[in-house]
Amino acid sequence: MKTVIQRVKSASVTVDGQLISSIAKGILVFAAVGKDDTLKEAESMAGKVLKLKLWEDDQGGKWKKNVQEINGEVLCVSQFTLLASTKKGNKPDFHKSAPAIKGKELYDHFFARIRSQYREDRVKDGVFQAMMDVKLINDGPVTIEIETNPPEMKNPTEFTPFDGNLEDSGTFNHSGPMHKTFDMPASLLE
Repeated sequence: MKTVIQRVKSASVTVDGQLISSIAKGILVFAAVGKDDTLKEAESMAGKVLKLKLWEDDQGGKWKKNVQEINGEVLCVSQFTLLASTKKGNKPDFHKSAPAIKGKELYDHFFARIRSQYREDRVKDGVFQAMMDVKLINDGPVTIEIETNPPEMKNPTEFTPFDGNLEDSGTFNHSGPMHKTFDMPASLLE
């Protein structure tokens, strides 16, 4: 599951010209359910959303309080397009998104968990699969992306040497560590 969370001064959702939900100070949560997600990911994400520290404390310390601690509001909006891939070409591919029935089931579970872990009157929703107009006044701006199963990061200190040969696949052909010796004239060392 993937979410994009925006700290807002206010936000609202309108469908076909009708106001569906609105919040004052709090967070706007765009949420997408992946095809391999389970109830476990939905529950984990709900906890992360509510615990995310985005506000100052009373002494001015940054990133000290979460939405519950400031008595803020939460507006959740389902948005499968967060899982779009444009790896091949310019047209978005949505193969990582859950099918509609599974997506709705897990999104509804995610939303219900947020409501049950906070206060129902402080948590609002959009309309699943509707074309929504979402308005917001971003506070900061502060926008955070969270994934329950983020892609593994390679060790940034790891070095893959290049021997100068390119394979047909476009990847590098390497066979081991690369060593380079730099000779400095003795006159520079004096």
